[in-house]
Amino acid sequence: MVTGLEAAVWRVFWVPRDAVRTGVRRRVLAGWEDLPAREDVVGVRAGDPVFLSPDYRVDPLLSLYAQSAPFRRCTAETRRNYATDIRLLLTFLWGRGKSWADAVERDLEDYEHWRRFARENPDRVGGAKWDREIAAFTSLYRWAAGSGHVARNPVAMKQVRGRNGDMVTAAARAKDARRSDVHWLTPRTWRKWIDVGLRGHGRDGVPEPGWIGRLEDRNVAFARLLVSSGLRRAEGGSLLTFEVPSSRLDGGRYYRGKVSAGPTRSKKDRTFYVAADAVGQIEAYADSSRAHAVRSAQRKGLYERLPGLRVVTGVTRRGKPVVRWREQDGTAGELPLRELTTDERMLLFTEGQHGLEPLWLWLSERGMPFAVHSWEGVFRAANERCGRVLDPGGRARPDPHRVLAPYATPHSARHSFALYMLIVLNTLMDLRYGLNAEERRDFAQLYGDPWFMVQQLLGHASRQTTVEWYLAPVADLNLRSMLAGADAPSVAPMPGLDEVFARLARESGNIQDAGDGSDIGSALSGAAW
Repeated sequence: MVTGLEAAVWRVFWVPRDAVRTGVRRRVLAGWEDLPAREDVVGVRAGDPVFLSPDYRVDPLLSLYAQSAPFRRCTAETRRNYATDIRLLLTFLWGRGKSWADAVERDLEDYEHWRRFARENPDRVGGAKWDREIAAFTSLYRWAAGSGHVARNPVAMKQVRGRNGDMVTAAARAKDARRSDVHWLTPRTWRKWIDVGLRGHGRDGVPEPGWIGRLEDRNVAFARLLVSSGLRRAEGGSLLTFEVPSSRLDGGRYYRGKVSAGPTRSKKDRTFYVAADAVGQIEAYADSSRAHAVRSAQRKGLYERLPGLRVVTGVTRRGKPVVRWREQDGTAGELPLRELTTDERMLLFTEGQHGLEPLWLWLSERGMPFAVHSWEGVFRAANERCGRVLDPGGRARPDPHRVLAPYATPHSARHSFALYMLIVLNTLMDLRYGLNAEERRDFAQLYGDPWFMVQQLLGHASRQTTVEWYLAPVADLNLRSMLAGADAPSVAPMPGLDEVFARLARESGNIQDAGDGSDIGSALSGAAW
């Protein structure tokens, strides 16, 4: 039975891919077998949000907004975030007996007070989160005002200076918003998080009795990929099997790969480097649990029943690779690899020894492509397990940076990689080349300083972004003097820098260090992470 509180909530549903539209929905919507065709006629696409009011009506204007160019130009993650933020505003306005199209500036001011400052609200948000929500409302109301669906945009606007120095109109931002709410984990803290959260280790450093590590090798390989390469979740989670660097007989600590433009935020191809042991773990996963899941799916005939499937017939090996495929009806098609979207990548298959095989690297237990956003659930479960095992009482620590139970997200892996590389590059520059201050300036002019190098590894458009957004807590530290007392490591990846990172955690904010007394992962193959 639906309570009054539950009934007063707006909901968002998402138009599924054709695989679901022709499957599950056929049973749910008996007599509406032509619904996909109707959706196609009015321009509804897979991935569009559908806003359902508390009285179970679909708002037609919001559906038009979901089909608008400004909304569809956003990335899939941004569209999902915007829809979620708009849904919360719709619920607030519904409680006032108002439609979103009738909202005025005072309504949004009251909503901001509720979201950010009201003591009665247990889930208050900070300035940065509010700025994201305002961006969603601005997108909606700017479209609605421009299309004549509302008389006036209720979002408070002001004149600000744009990137090119000209004055532009933008939504008023929160004054207390921080540039980022990022956090870092030191290398030994990542080792502990992986061992406890993903490998099922207890406080004694061995897997706990009863631990069932289903897809443990997949999850560990993915975490190692992100933390040793700096790839974003969408970039690492969208890799195809032939995009993973191959390990070489002559060894090497890092291997070079290329992430295609489609899954990237900048929509540009870029080079990445990944640790050799991470590549080895990906290969082990591909040869074990992934191969088992694929074989199981083949025996059940799951792949042949997947609508929209494309069987790749070739990939050109030239400057701009082109993927060629065959549709299920025999129609041939091709696209440059860099133009393939995440959804299109999930539908790419190849003919294997026992039948069709996905080219999408990361698979579920059923052998189906594992959606990018599903990794959030893997990290959330690992965080919860770290809390249960390492800090069962939830004890508060006097030092917030010496943590018992580390907490990680896919994006914190990227930040941690950036911090690690910044310190390692500075150290190597000092120790390997023995440069004085003048020689170091000359070297930086020729090859770039460590900030520039990290900028390239992360794929940032500007050096300023790297300094201010990701590494601001260490931007004011004199790394040369900070590292002066550290023992000179003989080779990378320099696990001896653990104490340097611990010192950095004590001096800077948002850096988690798990300490050295219970570093259960320190003996694992000497890996920095």
